[in-house]
Amino acid sequence: MKRFLICLGAALALLSSCKESIKAEKDYLLIPSQNHGPEALLSINVKGENILGEKQVIELATDRIDYWIPIDISSVRGSRLELLVETPDGTEAGPVEFRQSDSREFSRDERFRPVYHFSPDFGWTNDPNGMVYYDGEYHLAYQANPYGTRHYNMHWGNAVSEDLVHWTDLPVIVRPDSLGAVFSGSAVLDAEGSAGFGDNALVAMYTSAGRLQRQSIAYSLDRGRNYTKYEGNPVITDLDSPDFRDPKMMKYGDSWVVSVAAGDVIAFYGSKDLKDWTKLSEFGRGIGSHAAVWECPDLIRFEYEGQTKWVLLVSINPGGPNGGSVTQYFIGDFDGKEFRADPLPYPLWIDEGTDNYAGVTFANTGDRKIFLGWMSNWFYSQETPFENFRNAMTIPRDLSLRHNGKHLFLASSPSPEVLAARCDEKSLALPDVIARPESVSPVIEDNNGAYVIEFTAVPDKGKKMELQLRNTKGEKMVFRFDFRAGKLSLDRSNSGIVDFEPRFSNDNIVTDIVPRKEYFVQLFVDRHSTELFINDGDVSFTNTMFPTEVYDILDFIPLDGKMTIKDAKVSRIKRQN
Repeated sequence: MKRFLICLGAALALLSSCKESIKAEKDYLLIPSQNHGPEALLSINVKGENILGEKQVIELATDRIDYWIPIDISSVRGSRLELLVETPDGTEAGPVEFRQSDSREFSRDERFRPVYHFSPDFGWTNDPNGMVYYDGEYHLAYQANPYGTRHYNMHWGNAVSEDLVHWTDLPVIVRPDSLGAVFSGSAVLDAEGSAGFGDNALVAMYTSAGRLQRQSIAYSLDRGRNYTKYEGNPVITDLDSPDFRDPKMMKYGDSWVVSVAAGDVIAFYGSKDLKDWTKLSEFGRGIGSHAAVWECPDLIRFEYEGQTKWVLLVSINPGGPNGGSVTQYFIGDFDGKEFRADPLPYPLWIDEGTDNYAGVTFANTGDRKIFLGWMSNWFYSQETPFENFRNAMTIPRDLSLRHNGKHLFLASSPSPEVLAARCDEKSLALPDVIARPESVSPVIEDNNGAYVIEFTAVPDKGKKMELQLRNTKGEKMVFRFDFRAGKLSLDRSNSGIVDFEPRFSNDNIVTDIVPRKEYFVQLFVDRHSTELFINDGDVSFTNTMFPTEVYDILDFIPLDGKMTIKDAKVSRIKRQN
């Protein structure tokens, strides 16, 4: 085991550093890291070139080692590596170990690792990016920090799936450069080669986040495995908007349109070639929630009862009805230049749970509108009790327009691919009618924390019901249905580990219920998350939790009379590859 001292002497008043020269003898260099350890800048130079591209922020291990940062050095094996660690504050650190290994040396199957949701093999993730379907694969880029489990060093990670459930995590595809970090964006299939990069090029647009936030493009000619940055970057600049990010591209006729978040409005730009862009219009002043800057727009076309309607997704943080991060939407019309919203009771939310943010749809999926969101909340996302990775994506959902008796709304249903992954279905033994003060508590046997519970509730004389998902330690998620008031609430204050951030422990997370005669409930559980759907998309309600052992008991508790529960069953979900 090699040791080096991050010796922060007094020779430099503002910047201290330590250098070490080693020979790359194995595939990975392992750097020890500690959550909330002192920040440092890491460079690994080979023949004068930093193989990391730019200096990367790491958190140094000083008191303990929480995880090892695995840096792939296989491409320079046999070469001399010049390691440079710099700290900006001049503090001293004691001896720190580093190692070389032919593996990354961590278990992917850690306690809160989801089974059927996408999560990065290692490191931090937030917004889904670059989502496009091409050549039989769903391509998911994502905000990634390959050098730690907190929000630094934004790259585009890269994953592919043939079925939206089993994902293969691949090497990063877009790295920071002199223009800045790589923030969120989108990708499209340029089938006719309008950009000049070649037919069937995948073209991505992302935010270069440096001193300014500007939009840049890159392209792939090898099915999304590698991207080449356009030499003319950036392609869109707005000097009047310091918050100017998250471009979402789409094809409109024979032109391209991109939606960009600009402060607390959405700016639309048009182009023929994906390189030269002209501003078309802005939307958002005086409508919807402006509790924070707008982020992650997505303009989506729908057909509803013979007419074309458009939905504009906009994420805000903070400002959610239950605190922190949330995505609102607008329904209206788009003529290729301007979006005009219908007069509806805005703000409207795609998911009023606490843990569905920055979601957008895949490009090139025809009439299907497949949505994926980031399953966390900026209130506490950097403190969640994971080990070698942090945070995950929601399950994919198919979006559609429906009517709730008062107005159109955006419905969000579990995608068929997720439902097809169900297996080992078992009926839950319940009486036909459950009456207050009775309760029924079937055990979910032999589960690994990843399953879906389905049932239909038919209010009789009773209009209120409690559903408790719990374990033998008494940790529980408590869902309360008030069908008369049209409300669903969640108490997760005793759900397990809740003390990592005060705003996580919430005992009254609330969403509206669309009134129906019956309520078909699907509750997807995956180790650290619950996603509850009512009537196949009337309601979606996403909330995370961190139980110290899996939930294996389900309580049905009527609160004010009789309640009929029909066709209750539990199914496992096939494990992610």
